[in-house]
Amino acid sequence: MVMKQKILVTGSNGQLGKELRDIATHFPQYDFIFLGREDLPIHHFEMVRHYFSTYHPQYVINCAAYTAVDRAEQEKDLAFQVNGEAVGVLAAVCKEHHCRFIHISTDYVFDGNGTAPYKEEDAVSPVNTYGASKLEGERQAMLLNPDSIIIRTSWVYSVHGKNFVRTMLKLMAEKESINVVSDQAGSPTYAADLAEAIMDIISYNEWKPGIYHYSNEGNITWFDFANAIKEISGSQCVVNPIPTSSYPTPAKRPAYSVMDKTKITQAFGIGLKDWKDSLTQMITCLSN
Repeated sequence: MVMKQKILVTGSNGQLGKELRDIATHFPQYDFIFLGREDLPIHHFEMVRHYFSTYHPQYVINCAAYTAVDRAEQEKDLAFQVNGEAVGVLAAVCKEHHCRFIHISTDYVFDGNGTAPYKEEDAVSPVNTYGASKLEGERQAMLLNPDSIIIRTSWVYSVHGKNFVRTMLKLMAEKESINVVSDQAGSPTYAADLAEAIMDIISYNEWKPGIYHYSNEGNITWFDFANAIKEISGSQCVVNPIPTSSYPTPAKRPAYSVMDKTKITQAFGIGLKDWKDSLTQMITCLSN
């Protein structure tokens, strides 16, 4: 009898972790082990080692992260511990156990001063603590386990958890008008699509370590995103465009963080969905 390969998913109660849980039944050739923050806080290093010794996974998908972008400005040490040091430990333990490591990073590693989609090798220069802590995680992972795969993604949303789409739908149901920033450009990522892309990478016939960019196709602003949510949901709420300067936040955001996804599509044959098609799919799922 052939033993199934085990995939350990950390941070499994977040948006991406729950989407991976939703599609796990489509991949019966693998045994999935889903561990939320309460099961395995990845910055508790002895627990990390214990779980590896217990489960002996062949793959780890690290969805665990400190994601409170604004709060990170006050909780810098914790952000760097979870997003930086802990990622390095996970990567190193994966190497020790001959386990393949996939880690999720962010478009916030870029400063947002670009005008063309960022490529993987472009200069990184985060403008906030969250981005800096995620960049440290990338560096630790590649230093301690060069066989790692890192996927930078952006503007993630899902039917699960707290995210821009669900927040907008709630506000549009409660208010006659809302204000949304119109001078920050990027690309949304439906977490269900990202989950499928990750499984495509694991199922691919060749492991190709390195850094990759992934999001849905399209270059939009948060204002564009909100208008599409309004249109698809049939809301009558008025969406007003405002500049970033009118909506100050503790953490600065990159003004432009569109990423070039050519590398991941060529390396693994992954198809990219249009952002609006995926948004329509998500809102339909939410209303069913």
